[in-house]
Parts: sequence; C-alpha cells; structure tokens
Amino acid sequence: MDISSTGLRVLQQIAESGSFTAAAARLGYTQSAVSRQAVSLERSAGTTLFDRRPDGVRLTPAGLTLLRHARTILDCLAAAESDLTGTVPRTELVRLGLFLSAGAAILPAALTRLTATDPQITVTTTEGTTPTLIRALRAGSIDLAVLTSRPPHRPLDSESPRLHVETAVDTELVVATSSTGKFAGRTTVHVDELVDAAWIATPSSNAEPLLGVWPGLPGRPHIAHRARDWLTKLQLVANGFGVTTVPSRLSPVLPPGVSLVRVEGAPSEIRRVLVARLPGRPTPAITAVTRAITSTV
Repeated sequence: MDISSTGLRVLQQIAESGSFTAAAARLGYTQSAVSRQAVSLERSAGTTLFDRRPDGVRLTPAGLTLLRHARTILDCLAAAESDLTGTVPRTELVRLGLFLSAGAAILPAALTRLTATDPQITVTTTEGTTPTLIRALRAGSIDLAVLTSRPPHRPLDSESPRLHVETAVDTELVVATSSTGKFAGRTTVHVDELVDAAWIATPSSNAEPLLGVWPGLPGRPHIAHRARDWLTKLQLVANGFGVTTVPSRLSPVLPPGVSLVRVEGAPSEIRRVLVARLPGRPTPAITAVTRAITSTV
C-alpha cells in the first residue's frame, strides 16, 4: 500500500469527528480535499474504509484495522521528529477526555492528587459528550476518557476490540433549581410539577441525547435556553430562568442561588462514571491517572 502520513491523519480525524466536514475543519482542509484523501486511502487499501451514512461517517472493520496501525505509525513519526530535533520530553503526557460535568466534579481533585503522587506526569484535557469521546479514544486522539452511562449499562460501542472500562462511581441525577424560585426550600419535587418548567439544555445532534432535561419527563419539554457551558447553565438557574439536570456530585461546586431537588414519581436516574481506554497493557502514566481519578470520586 502507498499511503501518506497525511492520509493517515485524515483517517484519524474522520474516525474522531464522524464526518468529512468536521474532519476538514479540524485539519484546516477543504471538505473536497478530505474527500479526495478518503478516496485515495480506499484505492490504496483496495477496500472500503468508510461507511457513509445520512447521520455521518463511520469506519468499516477494514477502516478500524487501518486506524490501529495509523496510530502506531503517527506516534512513531512524532517520536522520530522529536529525536531529530533533539526535543526530549521532560514529562509523561496523558491526554484525558471528560464528559461535560466531570471537569468541575472530578478533575480538580484528581489533578491535585496526581501532582502529589506523580509530578512527572502532565495531563491535558478536552471536554465532550460520551459518544464524541469514544470516537476520540478509537481514533487515538486521547489516551483516557471519563465517560458516563445509564442503566442497563450496555457496552459503550459496538466496535471491536472492546474498550477497557473501569467503574469509578454511581451518581444520582437531580434537578438544579433557583433557591428563591418556585421550588425554594424544597428537597424533592414530583415529576408532574416539572412538565411546564423552562429547561436549560445542552445542544445535541441526532446521534447524542439531549442533556439537561429530566429523562422521564411526561410530554415534550419546553427548552428555554441551550448552553454547553456549565457556569452559564447554573447562573441561568440561579437567576430563575429555568431548571436543568445535574449529577448530585456537583453539589460542592454549585454557585450561590442554586439548590438541588430529587425527583419523585419517576424511577431514579442513576448515572455511572466510567474510565475507559483502548485495550492492551496501559502505560504507567495512564495507570497513574486512572488511579487518581478512581480514588477521588
């Protein structure tokens, strides 16, 4: 096969982003250039690498096989560049992905512990939804991911080989409300009382669930505001502009004016926090970061 490093980087970005358009934006290419690289890759491989669907692009089994080799090749190229330029890493780097609320609830304590136990390890972080982070893991763009799942806790994806997954903690989903609003002074609310509430939700695509709305809410929710940033969402709640769902573990970092209430009249919504990586023997640095996360939740 005659495959360039550019082609392998395009393959990696398509696997992570799930579309030619998003891959082009991240790489700074035009969409047509990415499409040409994809066609060239398939021609060189002699097989179909991309499953082009209405909701995006997924790698075929052959594409996933090439992706595994692409990660190794690109890592070797980066190591060769480092050797040639004489830039020797002073620390061990772990690229960590986290679901959207984990940054506030988990990350500071984990990094504080890691600084004390393994100061030679540097962690870089990126936020995303669980489906986005799974793609990034598969693509090799991150080394470790803090993810969330809901019962019945099926496998995170259908790709092979399975991701290595550890359970960190189970946490209850609750509703954040204004401390001076309709539910002031209460610790519980019946699900029927939330039917007409103004919800503050996180934008989602067709492939990802709408976050911020109670999952068992009867009828269609009224979405008053859409925001990804947790500070924005919770400040809107504090000022009485809506309610949103949060994991109960966020209670220590809530801003003034926000209270948490449990929902009655509907099954409890339990979210499991998971730490996932690619299968195989982890590096000592990845093991240390995993230990720091699981020991602080």
